[in-house]
Amino acid sequence: MACHVFGFMLALVASLFVLIDTTSAASPVRIMPLGDSITGSPGCWRALLWRKLQDAGITNTKFVGTLPGQDCGFAYDGANEGHGGFLASGIVAKNQLPGWLAQTHPDIVLMHLGTNDVWNNAPPELITGNFSVLVDQMRASNPKMRILVAQILPMAPTRPANCPDCPARVAAFNKEVVAWADARNKNDTASVPLTVVDCWTGFDDATDTIDGVHPNSAGNAKLAASWFGPLVAAIKASSS
Repeated sequence: MACHVFGFMLALVASLFVLIDTTSAASPVRIMPLGDSITGSPGCWRALLWRKLQDAGITNTKFVGTLPGQDCGFAYDGANEGHGGFLASGIVAKNQLPGWLAQTHPDIVLMHLGTNDVWNNAPPELITGNFSVLVDQMRASNPKMRILVAQILPMAPTRPANCPDCPARVAAFNKEVVAWADARNKNDTASVPLTVVDCWTGFDDATDTIDGVHPNSAGNAKLAASWFGPLVAAIKASSS
Protein backbone atom coordinates (compact mmCIF):
# COMPACT_ATOMS: atom_id res chain seq x y z
CA MET A 1 0.00 0.00 0.00
CA ALA A 2 2.85 2.40 0.90
CA CYS A 3 4.47 1.68 -2.47
CA HIS A 4 1.26 2.56 -4.30
CA VAL A 5 0.95 5.84 -2.39
CA PHE A 6 4.60 6.68 -3.01
CA GLY A 7 4.20 5.96 -6.71
CA PHE A 8 1.11 8.12 -6.88
CA MET A 9 2.97 11.01 -5.21
CA LEU A 10 5.85 10.71 -7.65
CA ALA A 11 3.45 10.81 -10.59
CA LEU A 12 1.71 13.87 -9.12
CA VAL A 13 4.99 15.71 -8.60
CA ALA A 14 6.10 14.83 -12.12
CA SER A 15 2.85 16.16 -13.59
CA LEU A 16 3.25 19.41 -11.65
CA PHE A 17 6.76 19.86 -13.04
CA VAL A 18 5.42 19.34 -16.55
CA LEU A 19 2.72 21.96 -15.92
CA ILE A 20 5.23 24.46 -14.57
CA ASP A 21 7.61 23.84 -17.46
CA THR A 22 4.81 24.25 -20.00
CA THR A 23 3.70 27.51 -18.41
CA SER A 24 7.21 28.94 -18.25
CA ALA A 25 7.80 27.99 -21.88
CA ALA A 26 4.71 29.82 -23.13
CA SER A 27 5.27 31.44 -26.52
CA PRO A 28 6.28 35.11 -26.42
CA VAL A 29 4.07 37.78 -27.93
CA ARG A 30 5.36 38.39 -31.46
CA ILE A 31 5.54 42.04 -32.53
CA MET A 32 6.07 43.22 -36.13
CA PRO A 33 7.07 46.85 -36.74
CA LEU A 34 5.80 47.55 -40.28
CA GLY A 35 6.54 50.58 -42.42
CA ASP A 36 9.14 52.40 -44.47
CA SER A 37 12.57 53.82 -43.61
CA ILE A 38 11.22 55.59 -40.51
CA THR A 39 10.56 52.11 -39.14
CA GLY A 40 13.48 50.30 -40.76
CA SER A 41 16.67 52.33 -40.96
CA PRO A 42 17.95 53.86 -38.83
CA GLY A 43 14.79 53.00 -36.87
CA CYS A 44 16.39 53.24 -33.44
CA TRP A 45 13.05 54.14 -31.86
CA ARG A 46 12.44 50.38 -31.99
CA ALA A 47 15.55 49.78 -29.89
CA LEU A 48 14.41 52.38 -27.35
CA LEU A 49 10.93 50.87 -27.30
CA TRP A 50 12.34 47.40 -26.67
CA ARG A 51 14.47 48.78 -23.81
CA LYS A 52 11.44 50.53 -22.29
CA LEU A 53 9.63 47.19 -22.28
CA GLN A 54 12.59 45.52 -20.59
CA ASP A 55 12.82 48.27 -17.97
CA ALA A 56 9.11 47.80 -17.27
CA GLY A 57 9.63 44.06 -16.72
CA ILE A 58 7.81 43.12 -19.93
CA THR A 59 10.09 40.44 -21.36
CA ASN A 60 7.59 37.99 -22.90
CA THR A 61 8.02 39.51 -26.37
CA LYS A 62 9.77 38.80 -29.63
CA PHE A 63 10.11 41.39 -32.36
CA VAL A 64 9.71 39.79 -35.78
CA GLY A 65 10.30 40.67 -39.42
CA THR A 66 12.31 39.60 -42.42
CA LEU A 67 14.79 42.47 -41.91
CA PRO A 68 17.49 42.62 -39.21
CA GLY A 69 17.90 45.32 -36.60
CA GLN A 70 20.31 48.20 -37.15
CA ASP A 71 23.18 49.26 -34.89
CA CYS A 72 21.70 51.52 -32.21
CA GLY A 73 24.54 51.36 -29.71
CA PHE A 74 23.27 48.44 -27.62
CA ALA A 75 21.94 44.94 -28.17
CA TYR A 76 18.20 44.70 -28.69
CA ASP A 77 15.53 42.58 -30.36
CA GLY A 78 15.55 44.36 -33.70
CA ALA A 79 13.81 42.27 -36.39
CA ASN A 80 11.39 44.41 -38.37
CA GLU A 81 9.50 44.97 -41.62
CA GLY A 82 10.59 48.56 -42.30
CA HIS A 83 11.35 48.91 -46.00
CA GLY A 84 12.97 52.17 -47.11
CA GLY A 85 11.05 54.03 -49.81
CA PHE A 86 8.04 51.71 -49.75
CA LEU A 87 4.50 53.00 -50.22
CA ALA A 88 1.34 51.39 -48.88
CA SER A 89 0.08 51.30 -52.45
CA GLY A 90 3.19 49.46 -53.60
CA ILE A 91 3.00 46.85 -50.85
CA VAL A 92 -0.62 46.19 -51.84
CA ALA A 93 0.03 46.18 -55.60
CA LYS A 94 2.87 43.66 -55.20
CA ASN A 95 0.97 41.62 -52.59
CA GLN A 96 4.04 41.60 -50.35
CA LEU A 97 2.48 41.56 -46.89
CA PRO A 98 1.06 37.99 -46.96
CA GLY A 99 4.54 36.59 -47.52
CA TRP A 100 6.02 38.61 -44.66
CA LEU A 101 3.21 37.49 -42.36
CA ALA A 102 3.64 33.85 -43.34
CA GLN A 103 7.33 34.00 -42.42
CA THR A 104 6.95 35.83 -39.10
CA HIS A 105 3.48 35.10 -37.62
CA PRO A 106 3.01 38.32 -35.59
CA ASP A 107 0.48 38.71 -32.79
CA ILE A 108 0.81 42.50 -32.89
CA VAL A 109 1.63 44.85 -35.77
CA LEU A 110 2.93 48.40 -35.25
CA MET A 111 2.28 50.14 -38.57
CA HIS A 112 3.84 53.54 -39.30
CA LEU A 113 3.17 53.73 -43.02
CA GLY A 114 2.03 56.34 -45.52
CA THR A 115 4.84 58.91 -45.46
CA ASN A 116 5.98 58.10 -48.98
CA ASP A 117 2.38 57.96 -50.20
CA VAL A 118 1.79 61.45 -48.78
CA TRP A 119 5.06 62.63 -50.30
CA ASN A 120 3.80 61.38 -53.68
CA ASN A 121 0.55 63.34 -53.18
CA ALA A 122 -1.72 60.31 -52.85
CA PRO A 123 -5.18 61.32 -51.53
CA PRO A 124 -5.74 60.35 -47.87
CA GLU A 125 -8.72 58.16 -48.77
CA LEU A 126 -6.60 56.23 -51.28
CA ILE A 127 -3.94 55.55 -48.64
CA THR A 128 -6.43 54.31 -46.06
CA GLY A 129 -8.10 52.24 -48.77
CA ASN A 130 -4.78 50.43 -49.15
CA PHE A 131 -4.58 50.21 -45.37
CA SER A 132 -7.88 48.32 -45.45
CA VAL A 133 -6.38 45.74 -47.80
CA LEU A 134 -3.40 45.33 -45.46
CA VAL A 135 -5.63 45.02 -42.40
CA ASP A 136 -7.71 42.36 -44.14
CA GLN A 137 -4.53 40.44 -44.94
CA MET A 138 -3.36 40.71 -41.33
CA ARG A 139 -6.68 39.43 -40.01
CA ALA A 140 -6.65 36.59 -42.52
CA SER A 141 -3.24 35.63 -41.16
CA ASN A 142 -4.35 35.88 -37.52
CA PRO A 143 -7.93 36.88 -36.61
CA LYS A 144 -6.80 37.79 -33.08
CA MET A 145 -4.00 40.08 -34.25
CA ARG A 146 -3.73 43.45 -32.49
CA ILE A 147 -3.12 46.14 -35.13
CA LEU A 148 -1.75 49.53 -34.05
CA VAL A 149 -1.81 52.19 -36.78
CA ALA A 150 0.15 55.42 -36.47
CA GLN A 151 -0.79 58.95 -37.21
CA ILE A 152 2.51 59.56 -38.97
CA LEU A 153 5.30 61.97 -38.12
CA PRO A 154 5.16 65.49 -39.53
CA MET A 155 7.23 66.40 -42.59
CA ALA A 156 9.15 69.62 -43.15
CA PRO A 157 8.16 71.69 -46.23
CA THR A 158 11.70 72.02 -47.59
CA ARG A 159 13.70 68.96 -46.50
CA PRO A 160 14.76 66.48 -47.80
CA ALA A 161 12.88 67.43 -51.00
CA ASN A 162 10.96 70.58 -51.77
CA CYS A 163 7.39 69.79 -50.67
CA PRO A 164 5.69 72.93 -49.38
CA ASP A 165 2.33 71.13 -49.23
CA CYS A 166 3.60 68.14 -47.23
CA PRO A 167 2.82 69.51 -43.74
CA ALA A 168 -0.81 70.07 -44.71
CA ARG A 169 -0.98 66.71 -46.50
CA VAL A 170 0.28 64.92 -43.38
CA ALA A 171 -2.28 66.70 -41.22
CA ALA A 172 -5.09 65.74 -43.62
CA PHE A 173 -3.91 62.15 -43.76
CA ASN A 174 -3.67 61.83 -40.00
CA LYS A 175 -7.22 63.14 -39.65
CA GLU A 176 -8.37 60.56 -42.20
CA VAL A 177 -6.60 57.75 -40.32
CA VAL A 178 -8.79 58.40 -37.27
CA ALA A 179 -11.99 58.52 -39.34
CA TRP A 180 -11.00 55.37 -41.24
CA ALA A 181 -10.18 53.41 -38.08
CA ASP A 182 -13.41 54.53 -36.39
CA ALA A 183 -15.43 53.37 -39.41
CA ARG A 184 -13.61 50.03 -39.56
CA ASN A 185 -14.17 49.42 -35.86
CA LYS A 186 -17.85 50.34 -36.14
CA ASN A 187 -18.43 48.05 -39.10
CA ASP A 188 -16.13 45.19 -38.06
CA THR A 189 -17.58 44.55 -34.63
CA ALA A 190 -16.58 40.88 -34.74
CA SER A 191 -12.89 41.76 -35.18
CA VAL A 192 -10.30 42.96 -32.69
CA PRO A 193 -10.56 46.78 -32.87
CA LEU A 194 -7.85 48.81 -34.56
CA THR A 195 -5.86 51.14 -32.32
CA VAL A 196 -4.73 54.54 -33.63
CA VAL A 197 -1.45 55.73 -32.10
CA ASP A 198 -0.72 59.46 -32.18
CA CYS A 199 2.92 59.79 -33.25
CA TRP A 200 2.31 63.29 -34.65
CA THR A 201 1.34 65.47 -31.70
CA GLY A 202 4.35 67.05 -30.00
CA PHE A 203 6.79 65.99 -32.72
CA ASP A 204 8.77 68.86 -34.27
CA ASP A 205 10.09 68.28 -37.78
CA ALA A 206 12.75 70.97 -37.22
CA THR A 207 14.23 69.72 -33.93
CA ASP A 208 13.23 66.04 -33.83
CA THR A 209 14.47 64.93 -37.28
CA ILE A 210 17.78 64.63 -39.07
CA ASP A 211 16.39 65.76 -42.41
CA GLY A 212 12.80 66.94 -41.95
CA VAL A 213 11.43 63.39 -42.12
CA HIS A 214 13.52 60.79 -40.26
CA PRO A 215 13.78 61.07 -36.47
CA ASN A 216 17.01 62.00 -34.71
CA SER A 217 17.85 60.91 -31.14
CA ALA A 218 15.23 63.22 -29.63
CA GLY A 219 12.68 62.11 -32.20
CA ASN A 220 13.41 58.44 -31.60
CA ALA A 221 12.75 58.94 -27.89
CA LYS A 222 9.43 60.65 -28.64
CA LEU A 223 8.41 57.96 -31.10
CA ALA A 224 9.24 55.17 -28.66
CA ALA A 225 7.22 56.96 -25.97
CA SER A 226 4.24 57.30 -28.32
CA TRP A 227 4.17 53.56 -29.02
CA PHE A 228 4.91 52.37 -25.49
CA GLY A 229 1.52 52.71 -23.75
CA PRO A 230 -0.60 51.32 -26.60
CA LEU A 231 1.88 48.48 -27.15
CA VAL A 232 1.86 47.49 -23.47
CA ALA A 233 -1.94 47.36 -23.56
CA ALA A 234 -1.81 45.19 -26.69
CA ILE A 235 0.77 42.85 -25.15
CA LYS A 236 -1.36 42.38 -22.05
CA ALA A 237 -4.45 41.74 -24.18
CA SER A 238 -2.58 39.25 -26.34
CA SER A 239 -1.23 37.44 -23.29
CA SER A 240 -4.59 37.09 -21.54
